[in-house]
Amino acid sequence: MNREERYGYGMKVLERVDGEAGQRIVDSLADTSPELGHQVVAWAFGDMYSRAELPPRDRQLVTLGVLAALGGCEIELEVHINAALNVGLTATEIAEALLHSAVYCGMPRSINATLVAKKVFTERGLLPLTNLG
Repeated sequence: MNREERYGYGMKVLERVDGEAGQRIVDSLADTSPELGHQVVAWAFGDMYSRAELPPRDRQLVTLGVLAALGGCEIELEVHINAALNVGLTATEIAEALLHSAVYCGMPRSINATLVAKKVFTERGLLPLTNLG
């Protein structure tokens, strides 16, 4: 595929996974680094997210764990928590993944990620979660 075709394909994947939130990230980069926006679409989604070896819900679990571990990724976490819900993860599964991340990346980062999840869950009417053990 040429550059434009990769971008077009990546945009289809991005829309399916992230919906409007992904487009807002790309738009926010347009006046500062349009090339970074292009790479998010063409490479991250067109090349990486579209690979068949992991289903989208598993890719989102990996992404949530990495973003929680990195810390300081609240904007991306919000996008990807929404994406995780879009591809079939439940709020309970997301909360459990973020709880599990505390073991490997520490309580502060797990709490920060969980508070981002709380914001998304509130916006989507998914609270309170009652089936956590």
